[in-house]
Amino acid sequence: MKVLLKNITINHPLYKLNKKSNILIEDGIISKVSSTAIEESPGMKVYEMNGKVAAPGFYDMHVHLREPGREDEETVVTGCNSAARGGFTGVACMPNTEPAIDSAEVVHLILGKAKGHLVDVHPIAAATAERKGEVIAPIAELVEAGAVGFSDDGVAIKTARVLRRVMEYAKMYDKPVIEHCEDESLAGGAMNEGFNSTFLGLPPIPPIAEELTVIRDIMMSEYTGARVHIAHISTKGAVELVRQGKAKGINVTAEVAPHHFSLTDDSLKAYDTNFKMNPPLRARRDVEAILEGLKDGTIDCIATDHAPHSIEEKEMEFEYAPNGIVGLETAVGLAFTELVHKKVITLDKLIEKFAINPRKILNLPIPAFEPGEKANITILDTGAVWTVETSKFLSKCRNSPFDKMLLTGKAIAAINNGMMYYQEQFIKI
Repeated sequence: MKVLLKNITINHPLYKLNKKSNILIEDGIISKVSSTAIEESPGMKVYEMNGKVAAPGFYDMHVHLREPGREDEETVVTGCNSAARGGFTGVACMPNTEPAIDSAEVVHLILGKAKGHLVDVHPIAAATAERKGEVIAPIAELVEAGAVGFSDDGVAIKTARVLRRVMEYAKMYDKPVIEHCEDESLAGGAMNEGFNSTFLGLPPIPPIAEELTVIRDIMMSEYTGARVHIAHISTKGAVELVRQGKAKGINVTAEVAPHHFSLTDDSLKAYDTNFKMNPPLRARRDVEAILEGLKDGTIDCIATDHAPHSIEEKEMEFEYAPNGIVGLETAVGLAFTELVHKKVITLDKLIEKFAINPRKILNLPIPAFEPGEKANITILDTGAVWTVETSKFLSKCRNSPFDKMLLTGKAIAAINNGMMYYQEQFIKI
């Protein structure tokens, strides 16, 4: 099948591309890119894309697909459907499933479930057996099966001794160690420590719980030479530690979730559990530091930490409700609204943080706009004004604090693996 994207602006910062073009796709492969008109033929699907932007397919390197074990909350397929609707052509799924992704069998199960979907899925394997932090997972076996990184996400790797061993093995295969940075002796609270936690009477999680683990991991990265990636960074101190690590030439990278650059702990005053997450929403000074880290490149990626939970789980006392929100279908709109349109970062930088840097960190090929390349494209409408409607999410869950929020800018289509998600439907191309 032939598909023509007419009058679309290609924006690919890696190749310094920013020009209006026509893109012809045949059987999922880019066959022609031209600034002049491409002749239309019978049976060709033609999409007028004037004013729209074609970016390399967006990639979310931190999602929870819940399968195996909690298919009532999400499955590989429903999570991928949600990702496509949000404009993502690839995701990396975290290992805190039941059982954990700590064996080749579980990796193969996930890859099998994802086969044939528009969205590419790459498993992040557990760093330790059952994520218990005691015995390292079979790193070589997991890499061979298809794991692209290692993490005990949900908790930090328990001890420096085990962390060192994981890093030494991960370095052999040039895989990042992805850390949920939280000192467990300071963990267990329900929100950020500060005025609001005192006012609301909720048990706190101090920012230093994150920062102590960040500094440990950066120091261990320097000692071993391994790559460490700081997941969902949330505090001013953690951003500064990553900045200092990079200045020293240490192999440290970092990501931020949209809720951590768009919300503060002031949002918790209604005790709405859709605002409960881990790391928790922090203070305004932390958000300002995150925005500066996005601007100066300290923070490499934007990742959702998509964490589906059922209505029944979230509808309980704030202190006891599970942490996490869904994010795949709101991430791009929030990033445009809070970052691009407020001139925190440029569109080029947004594309780098959503499409290019995550793949660099995970050693994945970066999509290109060249004849013979697989079409792996996210199409953006930078000025689209729209309202979040969680009732229309393709995720199985609705636990989002952004319902009914007005956003500006969104991904309107995703193209990959010979398929296109556009106008609320999957189309074979």
